Amino acid sequence: MRIERSTYFSTVEAAAAATRDTRPHQEALERCVAKLRQTMPVIGLRNPKIGLPDNSWVYCGPYDWVVSFQAGQLWLALQLTGDPVFLNAARARRAVFRGILDYQNAQNHDLGFQFSLSCVAEWLMTGDDEAHEMALAAARQLIARYRPDGRYIQAWNARQVHSQRMQAEFANGRIIADTMQNLALLYWAHRETGRADFREAADAHAQTTLDHIVRPDDTSFHTFVFDIASGRPLRGETHQGYADDSCWSRGQAWLIHGFAQSALTTGNPGYADAARRLAAKAEALMEGDAVPAWDFGAPDQRGTHRDSSAAAIMAAGVYLLADQSESEEAARWRALGDRLLAGLLDHCDLTRDPNALGLLAHGASHVRAGYADTMLPYGDYYFMEALMRSLGHDRFFWS
Repeated sequence: MRIERSTYFSTVEAAAAATRDTRPHQEALERCVAKLRQTMPVIGLRNPKIGLPDNSWVYCGPYDWVVSFQAGQLWLALQLTGDPVFLNAARARRAVFRGILDYQNAQNHDLGFQFSLSCVAEWLMTGDDEAHEMALAAARQLIARYRPDGRYIQAWNARQVHSQRMQAEFANGRIIADTMQNLALLYWAHRETGRADFREAADAHAQTTLDHIVRPDDTSFHTFVFDIASGRPLRGETHQGYADDSCWSRGQAWLIHGFAQSALTTGNPGYADAARRLAAKAEALMEGDAVPAWDFGAPDQRGTHRDSSAAAIMAAGVYLLADQSESEEAARWRALGDRLLAGLLDHCDLTRDPNALGLLAHGASHVRAGYADTMLPYGDYYFMEALMRSLGHDRFFWS
């Protein structure tokens, strides 16, 4: 699929404009809510995992890392509409998250994704005490993954939850870019309990990510490996990207959003600076593209797979960064967010397709494993978040 850059906004034009026309974003957000309402009877209590060629879903097993993104969309829809149908549909998924807490092998760094968009969201929206306690229990499990010798949170487990295959040599001592988003659960737990170790572990992991995942040229590794005994840094690698020395676009997007959110939560200017540098690099690497390539280092950039999920995550992240910036710089980041949303609306938007169960086409889950050009629930969640941030909403579940 070849996607040229949309003419809806250019970075220079948008930064210079006195006003932004956000009507397409409002209309798209309303279509997202309508799509959620339309598909609820089909999806039921299931949680989408990845799209099929007919734009229906394959659904998650009970411990999948993406199990919370449908819930996250429902909580956003409740915030926008106040309609209890969304409250009931989101809250009815609680048993899935209780199951994760009850099964140790299911618990990894993705506890942040899983519980920020479910139990933290429910607590923030309703004040439910059980949701609050479940989220704190997840935070306690997440901090247990912290390795003080290397000052990092280990991403994956030595035993896969859906098989008995051991992968200790691969998993032990490994961090990944995605974890920057999962730190939000630890910062929230620190705020709720006053326990210093929640924030200390999150800050340490963020600094380790900045030191080793973010390269000096502001591109990024997907993963980095440490010696498990000493914590000594060993090497950067990829898992879902094109090559160890390439730059996987969704990893770059996770880092932009994660550092921008950490900056908002902590006030640490180093995190905001990291988000700025990563965003500027991604903008340069996109060149004229409307939707980023799945990996900025993959060959044949004009003909390669695009990743709508990377675009959506990045858009949400740069709007978040804009909200923390002075006026001229803020205009730059909003222009980049507008450009990314324009690309998604022009080339990936499924909200007008009555047969599609998701919101965005052309997501790239794991290209080298054969999962590309598909709907992805995390792309859909961040698409809604980005549209809301574009329109000035500032109440989300990463707080």
